[in-house]
Amino acid sequence: MSRSIGLIWAQTPDGIIGLDNTIPWRVPEDMAHFKDVTWGHPVVMGRRTWDSLPPKFRPLAGRRNIVVTRQADWSAEGAERAGSLEEALALSGEGMVWIAGGGEIYRAALPFATELMVTEVAADIVGDCYAPPIGPEWHADQAPWQESSKGLKFRHVRYTR
Repeated sequence: MSRSIGLIWAQTPDGIIGLDNTIPWRVPEDMAHFKDVTWGHPVVMGRRTWDSLPPKFRPLAGRRNIVVTRQADWSAEGAERAGSLEEALALSGEGMVWIAGGGEIYRAALPFATELMVTEVAADIVGDCYAPPIGPEWHADQAPWQESSKGLKFRHVRYTR
């Protein structure tokens, strides 16, 4: 079995993915998409991303939750601790693994990625956390724009190398 590493996030046209350790918009359809894409696969995230999840959703059900933190004594019910991205990838084993944030983890994981699953959210929102830039080596397959039940336009874009 081979190794595939996907990064999954939602961003505005300006590349904003977060504000104050939260997602600054609400697109329920994208949350459902995230669940569908990552279901059954290990999910790697930073500790601040883990902390940002509402407690009722921690750990993410149906997925192995691997949390990257420098805090050697950190632990949480339903999560495995890794001291680095490399350790998290080694723990995740073969097959598909999804990187679920945040910005620092995305930037570190991008060189290893085989796929990016990006939801573009048509919103002009202030933020303090940005997605990594997607270079010309990535090829986009764009789905059509949709309107969320919350009124925001969005589309899913899958990038491959």
